[in-house]
Amino acid sequence: MNPWTPHKYIPLTDADRRDMLRAVGAATIEDLFTDVPRSVRLLRALALPPVPSDADLLRELRGLSERNGDADRYACFLGAGAYDHFIPSVVWHLAGRSEFYTAYTPYQAEIMQGELQATYEYQSLLCALTGMDVANASMYDGASATAEAAVMARDLTRRDEVVVSSAVHPEYRQVIRTYTRHLGMVVRDLPHQGGVTPAALARDLLSERTAALIIQQPNFLGGLEEMGALAEVAHAVGALLVVAAADPVAYALLKPPGEWGADIVAGEGQPLGNHLNFGGPYLGMLATRQAFVRRMPGRLVGQTVDTQGRRGFVLTLQTREQHIRRERATSNICTNEALNALAAAIYMAALGRGGLRQVAEVCARKAHYARQRLAQVPGFRPAFEGPTFHEFVLRCPRSPEEINQRLLDAGMIGGLALGRFYPDLRDGWLLCVTENRTREEIDRLAQTLEAMR
Repeated sequence: MNPWTPHKYIPLTDADRRDMLRAVGAATIEDLFTDVPRSVRLLRALALPPVPSDADLLRELRGLSERNGDADRYACFLGAGAYDHFIPSVVWHLAGRSEFYTAYTPYQAEIMQGELQATYEYQSLLCALTGMDVANASMYDGASATAEAAVMARDLTRRDEVVVSSAVHPEYRQVIRTYTRHLGMVVRDLPHQGGVTPAALARDLLSERTAALIIQQPNFLGGLEEMGALAEVAHAVGALLVVAAADPVAYALLKPPGEWGADIVAGEGQPLGNHLNFGGPYLGMLATRQAFVRRMPGRLVGQTVDTQGRRGFVLTLQTREQHIRRERATSNICTNEALNALAAAIYMAALGRGGLRQVAEVCARKAHYARQRLAQVPGFRPAFEGPTFHEFVLRCPRSPEEINQRLLDAGMIGGLALGRFYPDLRDGWLLCVTENRTREEIDRLAQTLEAMR
């Protein structure tokens, strides 16, 4: 065999193939496919072009990839649960080191101290950001983490109903229903009013059957919830308050959920140092109060000392079914997003409390400017009047889907068309502005909209 042909990557020799065919009782490779009718088989060689050089192949692939729009080349005004934040170079220079990048589940804690320490730091930083007592070693993504929180609330309260605000991410709500469908749980919707969750309506809907009230802060429509009032309503009937966090960067500026009385904070950690990644992998977060730690899904890394008094790290709590009896497990979550959690820890540590707050402030200021500027475009107006963080809804004079298509032609990624989730917002357009957007990009968006009339 010529070692410079494409076959160089296939480790089998002709002798290996003959031995394998002999072992299965076949004379030729063709004999392996005799059960496949010849009428559906390709009986000629594939019409492939000549093998290109590496340089030519890379050039062709680069040309194909450049036909796609991406957030590096287009001004991105799309959020809705995945956010285009700036990621300092240090984050993935460290997270990409081979000792982290290739590591897997730390079953043998004594030889994986580095990974365990990194996870412990992530847990500690997440607790500081959310105002909660304890965080686990990460979950799959924001939607499944929120669903796990709903099941956790059921286990803690021994109740079978959860009430979910319609201002929670619609796909999170779909996943909650998928998780709970076969657990004998009832999921009830709490309609939003004016883009926020009404405490008075929640009071009428909650009962002694309710395990949890689930809200999002900031919510999916960009609004800021009255957390204190909603916590009081939930606790008055013995229910827990679960807060879904789609962008935890907001808590560097807003009062964190733990200080409002939240019992469980679950959500998405992608904004903390993780790229958009074409939709995944992402980072599920879950934090709770110390009293509830034994019903927390997944795993918890703790700090201890060895027999010589030296600091060490261990898996303190492992409540998944691979580690204990299935009937005693809190969840069947199989692994965690350790590398993404590491990136989040590096991001939070690199920015620090002041840096993270500065990012949140810049997001809020730029979004405020964008909301004012776009509201000046004829036919566009804010859908809701309340305060927002870095997302807001505009009502549009034409189809948001059509607007988005025309923006792509202008090198911009528009907001989310809300009609498929909220029929009463068919003209609703959810826009996001992070620190990555410039004043010039916002003004160009407004000018492009003005030119569409």
